[in-house]
Amino acid sequence: MYNFRTYLTGALLTSAVLMNYSANAQTTPKPAELPKNWHTMDLKTDRQFGVSLNQAYQLVKGKKSKTVVVATIDSGIDTAQNDLKSILWVNTKEIPGNGIDDDKNGYIDDVHGWDFLGGPGGKCDFTETTEEVREYNRLKPKYASATAAPAGSEKEYAYWLKVKDTYEKTYNKSKEEITQLEPVVNTLMATSGYLKRALNLKADQSFVAADLAKIKTTNDTVNRSKYVWESVFQQEEGSDNAKVLKDLTEYYAKLNNDVNPDLDARKNIVGDDPNVNDGKPYGNNILKFADASHGTGVAGLIGAVRGNKYGIDGIADNVRLMGIKAVPNGDEYDKDIANAIRYAVDNGAKIVNMSFGKKLSPHKAWVDEAFKYAASKDVLLVQASGNDNQDVDVKPQYPNDTFEDGSVTDLDNVISVGASSNKQNEELAGSFSNYGKRTVDVFAPGVKVTSIDMDAEYNTADGTSFASPITAGIAALVLEYYPNLSAKQLKQVILASATPLNGTMVLKPGSKTEKVDFTNLSKTGGVVNAYKALVAASKLKGERKI
Repeated sequence: MYNFRTYLTGALLTSAVLMNYSANAQTTPKPAELPKNWHTMDLKTDRQFGVSLNQAYQLVKGKKSKTVVVATIDSGIDTAQNDLKSILWVNTKEIPGNGIDDDKNGYIDDVHGWDFLGGPGGKCDFTETTEEVREYNRLKPKYASATAAPAGSEKEYAYWLKVKDTYEKTYNKSKEEITQLEPVVNTLMATSGYLKRALNLKADQSFVAADLAKIKTTNDTVNRSKYVWESVFQQEEGSDNAKVLKDLTEYYAKLNNDVNPDLDARKNIVGDDPNVNDGKPYGNNILKFADASHGTGVAGLIGAVRGNKYGIDGIADNVRLMGIKAVPNGDEYDKDIANAIRYAVDNGAKIVNMSFGKKLSPHKAWVDEAFKYAASKDVLLVQASGNDNQDVDVKPQYPNDTFEDGSVTDLDNVISVGASSNKQNEELAGSFSNYGKRTVDVFAPGVKVTSIDMDAEYNTADGTSFASPITAGIAALVLEYYPNLSAKQLKQVILASATPLNGTMVLKPGSKTEKVDFTNLSKTGGVVNAYKALVAASKLKGERKI
């Protein structure tokens, strides 16, 4: 998941800049930009705390690799993206576009994957609310007026109280953020308009930071607008005005869906009941909708074509990417995630990336069973730990591998990933990243990481959403060259690659003053390393049953 809250923080800073503007104001010196591929670099040779990818490729130079299928359960994927289209997974048993389920797997024309949010007529339920809002409204008729648990409903009533508390916190927070964000969005839209006119741009054209230097005027309104956008671009490196406004308006929509939810969207678009997992097929095969930016960036980090002088270079060089759309702008449904994992496993994925999460899981047992299914088929699941700067040992993020029935507390085929930055200093841990000595396995680059976006664009963002696919990409790279390793062994070498950073004191995520030893934030106490993972893999005898 991207750290959407940074957009709000940045917007409020922009508002403060505007309020403090004077005609003689000088722009704050712009901090040095990070290399766009810093996450691949090496701490010793490049002074960037990346994953030592160049060293990894030197280690396997001249060796043959075996193609690995990696599934991304996400917001979809731009299947026409030049860095991805040649490495998309292809279901060879399906004849494209004939409207027939040729392989009889229940999914018609699933050539590159499946959309579990899709519906008839090419529609998609990609604008959703949070799980606590859905559950609050589902249970409210039954328990809103209750002051104690009705006989026989003690367990559900206790769950209702948890739902109600979570809902009220989410509702109040979203309402407050809407109040803060609305005038900022309006200001940015207005100032964007002034600058586009000053630059003689058409309605569908955008501008970047470098364009602002072209504006020479004594008009105070234009200069004020220029000052604001200079501040914006300092926060959103490499972006343009259209992307900034798109991200902010999407985040605004996400907040508004908590306050004014459309609770009938799922029924009206998809047509199924998300509280009934009866095995009946639903969805469609369209993977690119307006919200596919997130999934496209995630896929790019895993395996964007290397060495083509376009976009970025992915971590792994011989993968096929399976796109599974199950994550809306809002919280995912347990039913979709459970079915998405099973789809990935049944169609040959050996690694599944899951950059999403939420606060409640009403049908956790369904997802737990899907986790177990992946384990039984020797498939590695890599997931983002979340962006709420909280200790998930104490306050869980869902999904997770602490099972509802108590049968499992730490699966051998699941890796939970926190987000790290480019320097081994007090800011090494992403300020937004979740952490947990027991439940977060490892950290990986997730602060100001650049990947591809839809329609030949780039995106630089924060989030454990980026840390997770970087880790999944390393796992894929290892499996390419050591195809006999089991999912359990892949997890083993990934964790072994993260050298414990004993004595590295960092700001505790969410705090500006409290420091903790980095080793207290995850099970390994380190950051993933592709080179060290390959070295560890070379010493193992593979256990995979092929």
